[in-house]
Amino acid sequence: QAQPEESGGGSVQAGGSLRLTCAGSGLMFNRYAISWYRQAPGKERELVIRIEGSGIPTYDLSSVKGRFFITRDYDKKTVYLQMNSLKPEDTGVYFCCLPSVCGQGTQVTVSS
Repeated sequence: QAQPEESGGGSVQAGGSLRLTCAGSGLMFNRYAISWYRQAPGKERELVIRIEGSGIPTYDLSSVKGRFFITRDYDKKTVYLQMNSLKPEDTGVYFCCLPSVCGQGTQVTVSS
């Protein structure tokens, strides 16, 4: 599995929005479940949200329900994470992960 590439991170104020992008490659990318994890400073990495190869989201962390949405574009081999109503506790490095490989992450910083 080729390593995916994340982009779209940045610094926003609380209440703002960001859209993260996970760009993939290869013939199998569109079949994989894609997960977004995040790691806050001093904390363990946690699963935030997942979308199946079918395009059906199958998991989201309770604290992001109704605020974060995951979609995928099969033509572009891309998965998007739309993050709305951001909170300072959403701060961290966000990683896009295939079943056996993750990207290098993109930093999201939310200030109060």
